[in-house]
Order: sequence, then C-alpha cells, then structure tokens
Amino acid sequence: MEAQQFEAAQVQVLQWLTQLTGKQADELRNIFDRCSSLAECLAILAEAGNKLRHCPHCEGDRLYRHGVYRGLQRYRCRQCGASFNVLTKTPLAFIRLREKWLPFLQCMLHSMTVRGAAKSIGIHRNTSFRWRHRFLAMAKDARALPLDGIVEADETYLLESQKGSRHLTRPARRRGGSASHRGPGKDHDCILVACNRNGKVCDFVPGRGPVTAQQLHDCLPPVLAPGILLATDSAVAYKAFATTAGIAHGTVNPRAGIRVDGLIHVHTVNSHHSRFKGWLRHFLGVASRYLPNYLGWRHVLDAGRVALPQHFLRVALMLDVI
Repeated sequence: MEAQQFEAAQVQVLQWLTQLTGKQADELRNIFDRCSSLAECLAILAEAGNKLRHCPHCEGDRLYRHGVYRGLQRYRCRQCGASFNVLTKTPLAFIRLREKWLPFLQCMLHSMTVRGAAKSIGIHRNTSFRWRHRFLAMAKDARALPLDGIVEADETYLLESQKGSRHLTRPARRRGGSASHRGPGKDHDCILVACNRNGKVCDFVPGRGPVTAQQLHDCLPPVLAPGILLATDSAVAYKAFATTAGIAHGTVNPRAGIRVDGLIHVHTVNSHHSRFKGWLRHFLGVASRYLPNYLGWRHVLDAGRVALPQHFLRVALMLDVI
C-alpha cells in the first residue's frame, strides 16, 4: 500500500513539475531526478544485500543485521565479528554520489566518452574514468555460460597500447603508431572470442602474438558444454587443442576460399570482431590492460542485452547474467 501511495505521489509531482518554467523549475526537476535515481539505486543494492550469504572477510555464514549507514544495510559476522555491507570488498566499495550512478550508467549505455559522461552528469573526468572501470570490473564476467551446440572460435588482434602509463616498456609511438612487421606478432594483443549460434559469447585476452594450443587449453574448457562441435579456421593451434581435449572439430579455410562447409563457418564470431573493432574506434585507442573491460562493455551493449541503467547496475552487482 505504501509503495502504491509513493508511486501516486511521484506521478503528481511530475505533473506539477511539467507546469513550471524557468531556472527554479529546472533546479526542482534536477533535485527530483536525483532523489528518484538514489531511491532506485538503493532498492537494487538492498536486493543484493538480501542475497548476501557469506562474510566477505572470513566467508562465514552466520550473519545478522547491524544497523544502516548512508542508506545501506550493514551486517555483522558472528564468526569473525567484522561488520560490512553489500559493497564491501567489491569494485563498487567506497564510491559515493549514488544518486548519479544510474545517470552515469545511462551514459555508458550510450557509449559516451569519459569527458562526455563527466560533463553530462556533473562529475570530474577522473571520477568518470574510475567509475567506468569499477562498474565493468564484475559486469564483464556476468556471462550466461556454458556455450553449447555449435561453438565458433577465432582470434583477432589489436596493436598493443600502453596509453596512460607513466613508465613505458618501449619507445613511445606517435598517435598509436604501427607494428614493427606485417601480421600478428609480439606487438599485438590477441583477443580470443568463442560464441555459439544462440548469442552466448565469451572472450579472453590470452596474451600477445598468435594464439597457442596451451592458451586455448587455459581459456576454453571451463566455458564449453559437453558434446559441443567446435568450428574454427584451419589454424594448427585449434586442431591440437581439439584433439587433446577430445572435442568434435570442424574447420574452414578462408585463405583457400573455403568459408562454409555445411554447418561449419566462423561468420558469427567474425561479425563479433567487426562490431567490437568498429565500436572501439570511437574511443581513439584504449590501453591493453583495460581490454577485458571494453570487451565486457561491448557484450553488455551487443544485441540490446541491457537497455536500462537499472539492469546495468544489476549486472555490475552480478545479480543478473547476460
């Protein structure tokens, strides 16, 4: 009953605000938007707190409620005596201005730059950069796994970047520069993508240079369901991996003009590569150490998996997988 009354009051206030004009009206609208955003944010955090089952300090499961601080329910562990909230020891711990979280996530859904998002919601550009990677830290791993059916796997390469680093391990390259030789080598970051025909995707950054069978062994087995059919190009590493892992394997050879062999092709994964690289150009280069976060961000946006900032926050808290 109270929730219905609150919603009715919100509707009345919104109707009243639409009738106002001038600077004071804009200020009132901003205040109302912040309060509404904060209430929604705290509701999602409260839901995450209700699913909390273990102490982040000792993994104990004997918890009890221990007051509220800054709108968040606190808990205490009977085993170690430590107190905590749902954000303790997560990437979102100690981030303030919770009334701006959802507007910021809306900016991320629009793929806005660091400075664009900062200007839009009124925070510093350094805060905008920090928030971007804090929200992506867990969201990048919120994947619907395992991959089943026909699974396509292929790698693509990006020139290694130390953008933002104070201590370069090589001579600086002007505006990104170019590789020391043609083809993928030690100057390139390898991006391995595996996906099935139902839209499930998993990606990795295994290292630099051409992918190896050992790297495939390190990355793929945990995300593959039993009985899958692996579709790849004719690279030797995939054949060695499939043989050792006992996985059914089909190949195509695009260099020889064989791009489809019955049900075997790699069009789906190559399309993912193309969308990711085209979207990444919008940011004018990203540091290699942040590539997993940008892969996770692209996964959030791909195929409209996340349409609302509230859903994005749920993914960042691992309440939902996509």
